[in-house]
Amino acid sequence: MPASHVANSSRTLFLRVCSIVALGASFSIGLAQQPLRTLIVGVDHRQTTSLNGPWHYLIEQPPARELYDDQGNVRDSGYAQNTRPNISTGPHNSEYDFYAAPTLKVPGDWNSQDPTLFRFEGVVWYQREFQFQPKPGSRTFLHVGAANYRSFVWVNGKRICQHEGGFTPFDCEVTAAAHAGTNAVVIAVDSTRHKDDIPTVSYDWFNYGGITRDVSLVTVPDHFIDDYDVHLQHGNVFSEKAARTLSGYVHVQDATAGTSVTIRIPEAGVNKTVTTDANGRAEFTADASSLTLWSPASPKLYRVSLASGSDEVADEIGFRDLRVDGTKILLNGKPVFLQGANVHAEAPLRGGRVNTDEDVKNLFGMLHDLHANFARLCHYPHDERMERYADRDGIMLWSEIPLWQRISFDKSDVYDKAVVMLHEMIRRDRNKASVIFWSVSNETPNNPTRTKFLTDLANEARRTDPTRLITSALIGPKVSEDQIRQEDPLMQALDVVGQNEYIGWYEGQPEEADRKVWTFAVNKPVIFSEFGAEAKIGNHGGDHDRWTEEQEANVYEHQFAMMRKIPQVRGVTPWVLMDFRSTTRNIPKLQDGYNRKGLFSEKMEKKKAFEVVRKAYEGHTIGKAE
Repeated sequence: MPASHVANSSRTLFLRVCSIVALGASFSIGLAQQPLRTLIVGVDHRQTTSLNGPWHYLIEQPPARELYDDQGNVRDSGYAQNTRPNISTGPHNSEYDFYAAPTLKVPGDWNSQDPTLFRFEGVVWYQREFQFQPKPGSRTFLHVGAANYRSFVWVNGKRICQHEGGFTPFDCEVTAAAHAGTNAVVIAVDSTRHKDDIPTVSYDWFNYGGITRDVSLVTVPDHFIDDYDVHLQHGNVFSEKAARTLSGYVHVQDATAGTSVTIRIPEAGVNKTVTTDANGRAEFTADASSLTLWSPASPKLYRVSLASGSDEVADEIGFRDLRVDGTKILLNGKPVFLQGANVHAEAPLRGGRVNTDEDVKNLFGMLHDLHANFARLCHYPHDERMERYADRDGIMLWSEIPLWQRISFDKSDVYDKAVVMLHEMIRRDRNKASVIFWSVSNETPNNPTRTKFLTDLANEARRTDPTRLITSALIGPKVSEDQIRQEDPLMQALDVVGQNEYIGWYEGQPEEADRKVWTFAVNKPVIFSEFGAEAKIGNHGGDHDRWTEEQEANVYEHQFAMMRKIPQVRGVTPWVLMDFRSTTRNIPKLQDGYNRKGLFSEKMEKKKAFEVVRKAYEGHTIGKAE
């Protein structure tokens, strides 16, 4: 693995690596060619102009000749110019007309809105108009919560930015491209999969394409707060003094050295003014008169006001301490056992990507029915609404980037992309008290190249945010004997070990789990991060009849019996909370395009396994916090 991995990580924070394959040719947009790009934190707590709603759309069947030329370069002509055809006198305009085109709802994936696009993977062009009034001394950005997978943005025919990655936000400055009055924005979204993408060409969830999260215009002063971190001071040990001391930083974009920044938390008696350094960063430490620490039992949030010049951001932030002590996970100095479920960003009832308050409320309602205190948000960053709801609701979260299985771990540009995605996830959510784990991967092959890649990435996560715990979901060793020892060297880089296994479904019979004796080569906390079996709701039979609710429930009974005997277990997340779409699940009448391992159906119907898990969680009978 190239030694440049770590050295390059800081310079890639606001840079994109974009590998495009089109028309049979490969083209790479290198780091040096990409413009610096701002990523604004806390957009959902600023005054914005929503651009949600109907957007006109046009479909490009592969090869996408309007987006890419014969060498794979992105074209700024054609659809990007948003012209209208002159049907009487010409000239031709590539023969398209956004204004006469149908509309898609934004946010929303195209697959669940247009039946002809249900399995479409390729390029869809979006267009809409917006009103703009320039204000002296201000800048305006187009904020996109997420679009899958590659996005290219033009305003009034001028390309203003591009982004790779389907699950993190990006901001495009429109100040210079927009004019007073009516303006038009065109966004080309390409969901085509490529080998060196993250995730890569094959994965076990549905490849929802489109602008899947909120879009808005954000107007800020010339010098504005784009990033901040406010947290409990994280010392070597947790103490009462540390529980009353806050620290962090505020970054002011384009600020000169000595610019004043004020941090106010009235309820905690904090009113602190500091100044920026030459890089626009103002670090601070502040004593709080008293703090109620955030926990599932008391999810206390404080109003935090950050101000510099004419800019001010008000956020709601909870304060808590996380660390490990041997095999214990400590929250605010006390051991905690995590009982939860894996959650995909699949909307209950209606289907498609999660992007509404109602979607989030439904998912958390199912978690509450289970008596869960924890959720693994798999296998990519979810809509920011999830973290906001968890902050208020007291549910602890695991958040991860989509390094899933067959990643090109031998390529430095793929590592660079992983670092960018990691930074974007952390930057967006580092002030969310509910997020307790950053995960760097799921089910990756155990070899030296992969281990170096993920160890470097885990260390980068730890440097970027030393206040949270780092984890990853491991596979192996192969479950064939009663003695099972996990020796994956990646565990050395983790604070908490995630272990996936499917005894009773992919391997052996459910009862075989009872005899298994697990040991781990590290003395660290272990979370059984995936386990379970598939069952179609309403399909009944015996305890060993596959695809029945009874067999799924039987698997859980024996899984829990096994886990109770493992001293290091500090959490469990069954796979999965709710059935979700996957193009790899194609057994008619049993799967019909769904992964059926849910405790709930996609219509929120409870399977028999739900009651097994609910009872165990309610009685706290699986494992101990210490």
